[in-house]
Amino acid sequence: MSRNGAFRRCSGAGVLALLGGLTLLAALPGAPARTQENEDCLACHGDRDLTTERNGREVSLYVSERGFGESIHEPLTCVGCHMDTAGMEGFHDTPLEKVDCGNCHDEIQEQHAASLHGRALARGDRLAPSCTDCHGFHTIKPVADHDSPVSPLRIPYTCGKCHQEGSPVTQARTIHQDHILENFSESIHGEGLLKKGLIVAPNCASCHTAHNILPHTDPASSIARSNIARTCTQCHAEIESVHQKVIRGELWEKQAHVLPACVDCHPPHKIRRVYYDQGMSDAQCIGCHGEPGLEAADGRSLHVAVEEVRQSRHAQVSCAQCHSGVNVSRKRPCETLTQKVDCEACHAEVGQQYEASIHGQLLSRNDPNAPSCKECHGRHDVLGRLNPSSPIFALNIPNLCARCHREGESAAVRYTGAEHDIVADYTESIHGKGLLKSGLTVTATCTNCHTPHRALPHADPASSVNRANVPQTCGNCHHGIQEEFEQSIHHTLVGETDKDLPVCNDCHSAHTIQRADVDGFKLEIMQKCGRCHAEIASTYFDTYHGKVSQLGYTKTAKCYDCHGAHDILKVSDPRSHLSRDNVVETCQKCHPGATRRFAGYLSHATHHDPDKYPWLFWTFWGMTGLLVGTFVVSGVHTLLWLPRALQMRRELREAEAEEQKALEAEAAQLDESKMNHEEAVGRGEIEEPEGGE
Repeated sequence: MSRNGAFRRCSGAGVLALLGGLTLLAALPGAPARTQENEDCLACHGDRDLTTERNGREVSLYVSERGFGESIHEPLTCVGCHMDTAGMEGFHDTPLEKVDCGNCHDEIQEQHAASLHGRALARGDRLAPSCTDCHGFHTIKPVADHDSPVSPLRIPYTCGKCHQEGSPVTQARTIHQDHILENFSESIHGEGLLKKGLIVAPNCASCHTAHNILPHTDPASSIARSNIARTCTQCHAEIESVHQKVIRGELWEKQAHVLPACVDCHPPHKIRRVYYDQGMSDAQCIGCHGEPGLEAADGRSLHVAVEEVRQSRHAQVSCAQCHSGVNVSRKRPCETLTQKVDCEACHAEVGQQYEASIHGQLLSRNDPNAPSCKECHGRHDVLGRLNPSSPIFALNIPNLCARCHREGESAAVRYTGAEHDIVADYTESIHGKGLLKSGLTVTATCTNCHTPHRALPHADPASSVNRANVPQTCGNCHHGIQEEFEQSIHHTLVGETDKDLPVCNDCHSAHTIQRADVDGFKLEIMQKCGRCHAEIASTYFDTYHGKVSQLGYTKTAKCYDCHGAHDILKVSDPRSHLSRDNVVETCQKCHPGATRRFAGYLSHATHHDPDKYPWLFWTFWGMTGLLVGTFVVSGVHTLLWLPRALQMRRELREAEAEEQKALEAEAAQLDESKMNHEEAVGRGEIEEPEGGE
């Protein structure tokens, strides 16, 4: 059955049912105008045998109800797209007007109309693709659906319908690239998309856009030479930071943030993961510089050990990439070299740091003692920092820096600060022993504190060892302690004072850092606290704790035992070790039996403060006055008694002298009597008594 010759074949039952229903509806008196529903259209177009003839060809008019129901247009009605059927009843004439997708997708329609495809379609090119060629007709699915012809995984096949080799488009039109689909499938992009299923890998639409496709000669094209870098950086966002800076002896990025055309090195559709051959240029250089005896006019050796280069970090870098002034057209390509190697060409960020450092500033002033890159890293034998043979390996850093900073060397001689014997002190510090004696490569070295390339004097606000930056520098390793310190009263964000608050090196020093549990540090720390807290320190030394500590006893409570080390807080802070809730527990660390009453001991009480401790002050001075008064009265009494005492002493001496004389006279008289008696006995005048009496 047909109407106006429109339909060749149609299901009789379906048409009869539709006509019967419409006739009955029209026959009803006062029946309102009826709006077509999708079911009305599908009554005919749901027939698989429904066809029509166009341009001498039989064309199916079948619409799958299920396919349309699963499409992105399922909420729409047929007449929403086929607007010229609105208000029709029963059969309609064919062909209908083409659907204008721009009624809904106006912005996309504008892009397509301005594109290469849209312009070809407007001039009647039969090979020009329309919306239906890429998206389909009634079964259009969203891009996220893997079955959609415009999903990332299927885009190459959709584009390949026209652009694969041998297609009508490639035969009838001039396309500057050949074997596009084949080359893409073998490229790193195609491998990621088609072989590994990475839907984030670029497809045709990623580079050429989906609807605004333009020839590469059009300045507005996404693949125009001036735009190609912007297109590539949509995925390769960090290309400036990771890209090799010198290519074929020239700077890759000749102007800051102005990228060259990527396709100059990476051919479109053929991008591979390969290294460019650099053997020939290196071989030419080594032909001369491989000779051990090669020297410059000033006597410098120009010999390059090939094996050192092959084992270095620059093994994949050609000679001309560093010595970028060579001219291969000369017999000696290097005779045109006038500039020293610019490491910053590849290591731009590091170079900027170095230029800002004290080393870079000295070099810019042509100071002969300024270290350049090769002084630390070497020349052709540059090794990575994780290689034990590298001069910048952690264990080798102290000796590397000591070349200039050891006492008596060039940097130490010109240094005017207070730090001396830096290398020797570091070697004996806890960091130096950990690194050099225990082999702990995670221990802090010179570069951990001063940074590798941005070393600055400590007075410079940008220096890593400036007072304001020291906590953060130390916190790179001691992160937990840094977090505690940032909450303490000593940190600038917490402490409210116009004085300099202490930082790590004020207590631990810079290069002579000791373990915090050794006796020397425990005894010294009280003096270090006293540099800021002089008045409080003096009261501490008046106490039992302080006096015993001064005698060298380290087990007595020190400042940090009560107040904490890095987490010192105001006593009024509930988190403080000395807050009311915590003070008993703090005392119990040394005095297990301590109670609340015990903790009431005034640890810094002093008789020098009449306002804070009046009873102690007046008691001390009262007892002192009593003691002084007693000594004064006793002294006055002694002074007053002194003349009398002297007189009595003279009289005593005189009496003693007279008594001595009397005793001597009596003794002489006795001696004389004895002699007379003995003489009388001898003469017989007196008889000797018996028994010698």
